[in-house]
This record gives sequence, structure tokens and C-alpha cells, in this order.
Amino acid sequence: MKLENIEKAFQLFDQTAIIIEQECHCTYLEALAETAENIFHDAILQDELSEMTKKRLNKQYDAVVLNQFDESTIRKAFQLAILKGMKQNTQPNHQMTPDTIGLFISYLVRKCIGNKKDFRLLDPTIGTGNLVLTIMQQFPDKEVHAIGCEVDDLLVKLTYSGANLLQLPIELYNGDCIKPLLVDPVDIVVSDLPIGYYSDDERASGFEVHAEGEHTYAHHLIIEQSVKHLKEAGYGIFIVPNNIFESAQATLLQQFLKKDTYIQGLIALPSSLFKSESAAKSILLVQKKQRDIKPPKSALLVQLPNLSNAQAMQSILKQMDEWFMREKNN
Repeated sequence: MKLENIEKAFQLFDQTAIIIEQECHCTYLEALAETAENIFHDAILQDELSEMTKKRLNKQYDAVVLNQFDESTIRKAFQLAILKGMKQNTQPNHQMTPDTIGLFISYLVRKCIGNKKDFRLLDPTIGTGNLVLTIMQQFPDKEVHAIGCEVDDLLVKLTYSGANLLQLPIELYNGDCIKPLLVDPVDIVVSDLPIGYYSDDERASGFEVHAEGEHTYAHHLIIEQSVKHLKEAGYGIFIVPNNIFESAQATLLQQFLKKDTYIQGLIALPSSLFKSESAAKSILLVQKKQRDIKPPKSALLVQLPNLSNAQAMQSILKQMDEWFMREKNN
């Protein structure tokens, strides 16, 4: 994957999105989703564009053939274009899970899946899809049935467009993941959890983590909803605030997790990935209970080093490999 190829692919997305944005009077991200669909279908789908604009777009599309690049190059370039659009858009729910975290979670997914030839994967807060698409690209040897839910229709469209460009099959639902999900049980749930309060107290009241007299944390509700959609012995992998077990509502979450899951580990992400120490996050790994499943002899408690420190990272991964091996033989 060469940087110049990422730049070429990015320029194709960026320049054609700008052309559509200017003529259709839409946002850059909306235009980006439109140009991605044009590239995928090898046709200009926007009937409202003038003939002159269509010619300009076709000239750009003909100049760079996207399928000359590998899938990782395409995903990176599309990711960069999305990040550009996000800088112009201040909506707090427009966020993206960094590649470094996505690749590490892919490592955890492989450890949890073991020798299975296929598995079902759910992200109830899929956002732009970068986390799930990153994971899917790491499993060319397995059949992955991926499912995503997202309340923001623009983000759903971007995920759909990105998956099409990468030719990765994914089942998408546009809606609130706290509401009933018509999804069969899955082997793995991953989620970069949105942090904050959930305003629909009536709906939240049906959850075990529901807080009396105040709004319930949305991330607590999503964890409970996710566990409900796991198969027995399935795994939940959640990106959570470092203080998730120290908040005012932490006891409710702990009680639910103790009843329905075994907490396998808590992996602190490098603080260098975050703007401030208070914004730092960890990865919470849980396994849904099953009659013949035992709790871990010891939880996996790890502080990841700076991911650019290859030697320190290799040492940590070796420790984690040994932990997974011990627990598999438990």
C-alpha cells in the first residue's frame, strides 16, 4: 500500500465530491457518498447535474481507475475524505474509529473466534463503518456476516458506499439501536460506544441498567442491548471511557455484567491516541455466559504502549497470546 496511491484515490474522491457539492448544494459528506456510488456503479446517478458537470465528472473518473488499487488503499483514501468532511461538520455523532484501534480489535476478534470458518459480527453503532470494514478486511480466510445499525442516515449511506467500493457484504439498519433490533444472535459484537445520556426515559426503563430519577447513560444501554444479541459464549468488544466502572451509574452496569457475562479483560489504550487524559479510553472484553463456560482465572488487564513502539507492542501481544492460550485450556 503506497502513500502515492492513497493520495491518487483520495484526490479522485475529493475532487469529484467537490464538483457534486457545488452543483447540488449539498454537504461535502453527502456529495462524497454520491460520488462513491457513481464509481461503484460506473455511472453518474445524479439526474439533476448539468451535461457540462457530467462531462467534468467523467473526465475525473476516467483518469483514475479505482480498481487498480488494493482494498486497503481504497478504504484509507475514502477514510481521509470522510475525515475532511467531518472537519466541516460539527455534529458530535460524526466520528471515526482510528485504524490502529480497528486493527487491534481485529486481533481480539481473531482470538475470540478461534477456528470458526464463519461468524456473525454486529456493530450497533456503526457510524462511518470504518471499524467493521477494517475488521472484515483482516479475515479473507473466513466468511463474515456483518451487520450494522446507525441512527444517522448520512453515516449509513457512507458505510453502504464504502462497503460497496470494497466489495464487502454488509447488512445495514438505519435506526436507534436501543429500540428492538430484528437481528438474529451474533458471535461477536464490536462498538466504539457513543458517550452520553439517553433522553428517552420510557424506553430506557425496560433495561436492567436503567437509572432511576435521571437519564441513563446511552453507552450502558448499548452494552446491555449488545449482550442480549450475543449467542451464548459470544464476545462483546467495546471501546469505553477509562472511568466506566467509576461513574455514578457504574453499579447498575456492573450488576448486569456480573449476572449475564464474564468480564474477560480491560485493555487501556495508549493515552497518545487521545486529546487529553480525561478523554482516554479502554477496550472492555466480555463473554456471554453459557452453562459450560467458566470465568477466567484472571482477567486480562493491560496498558497498551504507544503503538509506534514496536518492541513494547510485541512484548504486550506475546503476554496477551499467552493469556488467551491459558484461558482456552481453562
